Amino acid sequence: MITLAPIAAAAPAAIEQLLDAAFGTDRHGRTAYRLRSGTEQIPALSLAAFESGELVGTIQCWPVELAAEDGRIVPMVLVGPVAVRPDRQKDGIGRMLMEAMLAAADAGHADALVLIGDPEYYERFFGFSADRTGGWDVPGPVERHRLLARLRGPAPLPERGTLRPRQEAAAALR
Repeated sequence: MITLAPIAAAAPAAIEQLLDAAFGTDRHGRTAYRLRSGTEQIPALSLAAFESGELVGTIQCWPVELAAEDGRIVPMVLVGPVAVRPDRQKDGIGRMLMEAMLAAADAGHADALVLIGDPEYYERFFGFSADRTGGWDVPGPVERHRLLARLRGPAPLPERGTLRPRQEAAAALR
């Protein structure tokens, strides 16, 4: 039986081992890592999945912002990585983590979410789309169709801007 807990319940070394197994040891150079540089994960949206006390999956969420060309700053949450132990992938653990995180986000922890991932999966099951992200700059390479956003709330996302670590979150850590 899979149980979910705040990510703080998992040992940091176990999380790193899981991420290495799921994404490789070269994962730190990816654009998503640049987007969360200098920030800390959001505890209310970052979860760990355990089975018989063993870590089998995690989801982490990070404070980012979209600096729009018109001067607006739109706070957002970067979703990911969503990691599942390779021998347990396709068992629904990632989906369980995403559903729990989205429930928390929709309960008031975040209105605007962004991720880099498989558009067919994240749009079909979770409502993410690349419809508004084509004019966004990011700090590194990205396949444009994989930059996805999900918005809950009345304000539309700007069509042009730069996605970056949330400045206030990064400043608080200095």
